[in-house]
This record gives sequence, C-alpha cells and structure tokens, in this order.
Amino acid sequence: MSGLKIHEMKKFKVSELFGFQSDKEVMGFASKDEFVPEIDPSYHFDPETTMIILAGFENNLKILVQGYHGTGKSTHIEQVAARLNWPCFRLNLDGHISRLDLVGKDAIVLEDGKQVTTFKEGILPWALSRPMALVLDEYDAGRPEVMFVIQRLMEKDGGLALPDQNRVIHPHAGFRLFGTSNTVGLGDSTGLYQGTYHLNQAQLDRWNMVTHLNYLEESWEVQVVLSKVPSLHNATDLVEKMVRLAGLTRVGFMAGDLSSVMSPRTVIMWAQNVGIVDDVYRAFVLTFMNRCDVNDKETLNEYYVRVFGAIS
Repeated sequence: MSGLKIHEMKKFKVSELFGFQSDKEVMGFASKDEFVPEIDPSYHFDPETTMIILAGFENNLKILVQGYHGTGKSTHIEQVAARLNWPCFRLNLDGHISRLDLVGKDAIVLEDGKQVTTFKEGILPWALSRPMALVLDEYDAGRPEVMFVIQRLMEKDGGLALPDQNRVIHPHAGFRLFGTSNTVGLGDSTGLYQGTYHLNQAQLDRWNMVTHLNYLEESWEVQVVLSKVPSLHNATDLVEKMVRLAGLTRVGFMAGDLSSVMSPRTVIMWAQNVGIVDDVYRAFVLTFMNRCDVNDKETLNEYYVRVFGAIS
C-alpha cells in the first residue's frame, strides 16, 4: 500500500462491515471524501461476490462482475467502496462516450480576460491520478474503437499515454478498476441485451477475475423490500408473493419466454405503488406490465394468477 501514506488507512473486519461470517480484515480509508458513496444500511451482500470485490481493492486486481440486469452489479461494488470509505466513480459506457471523453481535449477558456487554449483532462486521467475505484458500467456496451483507449490500463501498473500532451499518467497507488457487464464479452445471441458488443479477447484476458452475480434469494429480497417499504411490515405474506412473482419473471426471462424482467428495484416500486393505488394487481400493471411487450401480458397474467390465485 505504498503511496497511500498521505491518505490515512485503517483495517476493517469483514464480518462487521458486510454481515457474513469471515475472519478476514481488509484495508480501507479512515475518513470519507465527497466521492465516497452513501451507505445503504439495508443492502444485502452476496458473500462470494463481496470477497472477490474485496480482493480487487486489497490486491489491486481488476474485477469484472457479470450478470443479468437488476442483480445489483454496480451497486454491489459501490456499497463495498462505501464501507471502505473508498472514493468511487461509475462511468456508464453508452454509445455516446467517445475517446475525447475518456482522454481529454483542448478547450478554449478565459484567463485574465483573454481566450487561451488549454487541455481539459478526461475521465481517465482524472480518476487515475487519485485514490479512486473506477467502475466501467456496462463494459460490453462500449464501442470497440473506444475501448482500446483503456487497454493499457488493464495491464499491471499500466499507465495512460496522452500523445497530445507528450506524457504518460501512471495510476495512483489507490486507483482500482472494476467493470460490470450483462454478457461475458461474446455479444448477445438472445436478443435480451441489444447494444452489447463482442469484446476484444486481448482485453478480456486482462481482467484478473470475472465473477457472476445472480438475483437475491427470495427470503433476502423480502427483507430488502420490507426495509424499503416499512408500511408493509404487517403484510409480509403479500411481499413474499410479490417476490415469488418476480422470480417467475426471471425464470421466464432467462428461458426466453419474456422480453422483460422484474428486478428487485421494480419489486420495491411495485410495493410502494400498492400503498398509493391500494390495489395489488393495478399496481403491478402500472409498475411493470405496462412497460412490457404486449405479447408478454398473457404470460404475466398467468404468473399473477399462479401466485395470487386470481386477478382482483
């Protein structure tokens, strides 16, 4: 951890921070700054994924978290960072991100009333030069020609060359790199994740570890929903049925029977809307069914009847 001395660090017990049994201790920062995410006290950590993410922080490994949307891949990394007081920045690699956004560009600014040209650094030089966990969100959605910009970063102790500036930026000792993806870099043959690309295998080889994050177990998801919607604390049976229905949509989604899936976030919104419209089925329609393909509605109604017994 040399190079972090100016940022005071301390040891944390994994069991105390993340709520599962472990004898390990990990290093984090003693205090927060403005880029440390807010802690969600009700967040449930998947033990295996958490330990892999912690290995990334502790050993400066590059970690790619893969899984279906709504499983909480990016949030998982953020919440680990939050508890380690580690600054974190999520970069969504949508189709609008360009090389100039990543590296930087010349810009005209006013200095002492005069227009001068100066270099405005991009996201990568900014993140590299400080203790920062950079999360490349939707890594498989980045345009291939743009992704080559970060390939050097993927190497051990790799720096970022800025040809226009005739300099190389070497990463701060506290810089960490993570990624999330819906696919494993082989493109999408299912039609579920349009806009994803085949990733360069040379880049995939540079991720030290790739882990898969699945949806929460039903019992844990029920607890998460109840923590977010305390008005339903006396209606645990109802929340259990809502989570069970969400599970059916996920099975159907993975099997290709549905074009949409209920994430835990959607279940929470459904639970909140039940209190607003005072009707479980209508809240289900307004929260989820109305944004699904019309061909999915018969299947969704079948799932609803299977769980709730009838459509009210």
